[in-house]
Amino acid sequence: MTAVEHIKAAQRGSVVDKRGKVVAMEPAGPLSPEQIEALQKEVGQPLPQELQSVLALCSQIDGCRFEIDFSGATMDFEDKEAFPNGIPIAHDGCGNFWVLDITPDTAAVAPIFFACHDAPVILYQSPDIASFLAEFFRTRSSLVDDVAEDRLFNVWRTNPGVIDQPTASRSSDPSLRSFAAGLPDHFQIVDLRDVKPGMGFSWGRYGPRTEVRRHGYERIFAHAKPPSRGFFKTLFGR
Repeated sequence: MTAVEHIKAAQRGSVVDKRGKVVAMEPAGPLSPEQIEALQKEVGQPLPQELQSVLALCSQIDGCRFEIDFSGATMDFEDKEAFPNGIPIAHDGCGNFWVLDITPDTAAVAPIFFACHDAPVILYQSPDIASFLAEFFRTRSSLVDDVAEDRLFNVWRTNPGVIDQPTASRSSDPSLRSFAAGLPDHFQIVDLRDVKPGMGFSWGRYGPRTEVRRHGYERIFAHAKPPSRGFFKTLFGR
């Protein structure tokens, strides 16, 4: 099913909660072609065709367990280091967001990541909106719940898939090697180009000042403990 078909099915009452009660979905009105064009200019990249089709049907869905706004207009989230042109499309009410990662290569569809603040991790959720909605509307054994609760890979606890900078700089993969070449040797790199839902990295592993970088628009990320500052530099801000 397409993303639009999932939404229409939900409108027909196909979604039930854990008690078996039908959930009343309340889709907001669509965006006009002019509004979609304005959003595209604001984002700074062409909007995926899948997103445009959804926005032409409805801009938001109320009545869900989480807030959904496909335009991102009501979402107070921005992380240019990780998602330079991302659109937050869902929010759990606890400061955590699902972000559509828009790049120059997402003409048809764009993947969705879960950006969590407690624990401070960014996790891969789904390859497109349709896959996200299929799990979102599922009340039992949902990948949305599995990812949000970091049950699959325990990224915060185990820090899986991390490659140190010296190792990455010797990689046979040209993208990894190029990225590592421009990083100091204390950085750790995580390759999320081809991963399963739930894989990701700890953007706040070293506290709120953890430095996060991304290799252009490729889904390769790096994070590091910020350089230590001497007592007088800390005291006088120099």
